[in-house]
Amino acid sequence: MKGILLIARSHLTTAFRERITLFWFLVFPMFLLVILTLIFANMGQEGEINFPVTLLNEETSGGMTDFAAIVEGVFEKAGEASHEGKEPLFTLTQPSPGEDMKTFLTNEKNELRLGRRAAVIVIPSGFNQALLERMMRPDSPPTTESTITVYTNEGNVASEMATSIIEQIFAGIDREILAQTGRFDEGRAVPIETLWVGKNGEEVSYVDFLLPGMILMGFFVTGLFGVPGSILFARDRRILRRYWVTPLTVPRYLAGFSLGQVGLCVIQFAFLYLLGRFAFGASISFAKPESLFFLILASITFLSFGFFIASIAKTANSGMAIANVLNMPMMFLGGLFFPIGGLPWLLKAIVFVNPLTYLAEGLRTSLGVQGETISSPLTIVVPLCWIAFCILVASLRLNWDVER
Repeated sequence: MKGILLIARSHLTTAFRERITLFWFLVFPMFLLVILTLIFANMGQEGEINFPVTLLNEETSGGMTDFAAIVEGVFEKAGEASHEGKEPLFTLTQPSPGEDMKTFLTNEKNELRLGRRAAVIVIPSGFNQALLERMMRPDSPPTTESTITVYTNEGNVASEMATSIIEQIFAGIDREILAQTGRFDEGRAVPIETLWVGKNGEEVSYVDFLLPGMILMGFFVTGLFGVPGSILFARDRRILRRYWVTPLTVPRYLAGFSLGQVGLCVIQFAFLYLLGRFAFGASISFAKPESLFFLILASITFLSFGFFIASIAKTANSGMAIANVLNMPMMFLGGLFFPIGGLPWLLKAIVFVNPLTYLAEGLRTSLGVQGETISSPLTIVVPLCWIAFCILVASLRLNWDVER
């Protein structure tokens, strides 16, 4: 037992002595947690995101059924801040009195192309009468006069987000117009309630979503680079040979090495959790049996990944190259930083076999960040299959001496 503890202590002290190793296993995850939280923590929250939108109302008829005024009023209200000190949803740009409509529209469409506008909305002339006639004859096809045009910039993320919000606003406008014309029955409407997906319907902050992913990323990087790096460099420098002339056996060495690796994961977890909790107000608690289970499962999974790389690499440099090839695709297609969806079929194939995907889902579910119950046993089965596969390959191929 003493030999196992000495190997574990040696692995820990070596990690803290080497600045490069210390940076990648501790400093880099903390730095990334800070950067991503500062950039994206307020994304999507009321008063923290604002879209510049242009509204051009060419309808001038007015009257009892001024539908254009209803649309204009809704967007003008969205351009007002709901609370003091908060940004409105839209910064609305409209033509000045007497300004030429065509010139204004041309200029605003150019602003949209340059990325200075998220969307340009045009209510055409004759909109009120055309919409009223269409309501009286529902089977009649839509005309140019009854159609509101929304210009967007396809390559602009803000434009795509604003368009999605505008579509939801128009759905509400349809409801309002039907209600004002007596064609909408509130009692027969389908009730809709919008809630955040999380524990007990509570709002889930981005840092609560990100923190489990960053902890898993720390475990992953440590296992992917730290394990094969330590073993292969020690083998290439003939350090392992010195162990084998002592009473120390391979199983005891592996036990000590694994214990030291788990110790590194514990240190990573402590630093990242304290940073997320006290610097950014993370509210999740890992003091649950299910959460601890997924943390242990993750550390074992990535430890076995490290042994797998060490078994197929002939030198330490080739081992680091293999780790680099696997690192980015597995990390960014594992849903650690952002929800993943709508990917091409080739990338989805990587997502489905990536153990990070299932470990992230299982850990977040156990914390109440992503649903309340684990939806599939694959969150446990897939990592266990990878552990079994990696250990099998390592037991057959891992060489402990450069001359063997």
